[in-house]
Amino acid sequence: MSIDQAAFCQMTYGLYIVSALYDGKPNALIINSALQTTAEPPSFSITVNKKSLTCDFIKASRKFCLQPLSQKSDMLFIGNFGFRTGRNFNKFEKYTYKFTDEGLPFVTQNTLSYITVNVEKEEDLGTHIMFIGKVSQSKILTQGNPLTYDYYHQVLKGKTHKDAPTYQGN
Repeated sequence: MSIDQAAFCQMTYGLYIVSALYDGKPNALIINSALQTTAEPPSFSITVNKKSLTCDFIKASRKFCLQPLSQKSDMLFIGNFGFRTGRNFNKFEKYTYKFTDEGLPFVTQNTLSYITVNVEKEEDLGTHIMFIGKVSQSKILTQGNPLTYDYYHQVLKGKTHKDAPTYQGN
């Protein structure tokens, strides 16, 4: 048997900012692996690379904020949150953000909504951690088209970060 990883690219994905707060410091990254897991109670799962600072923040705080990106997002915005590390760079410095009622940061530019999730379970997947939890709050910020992974690659000519679960080499 063989595995043709090009088949994986035909899966539908979106691009999302995942943010967290720990010890008063906000951090965020961009992921392409988020899924509503149940409707009742409303719950979501995400996978985040173990090496990321945001992963550390989620593990410590047991909360995250999931934000679908707008198709109007540009590559500078995506690069800020997706290709830099919060270990030595303040990702929130150039962009407007607010806090949810639970104190989680959310970016107000290029995001359509936010969903806050309280983590109930985590699963070690090797390179990534899957966080699964119940929704505690959600809000529509603006109307628009969500940024799909296909649009990101085909129209914006974006690359896949080496730490993404879908990385196949660029």
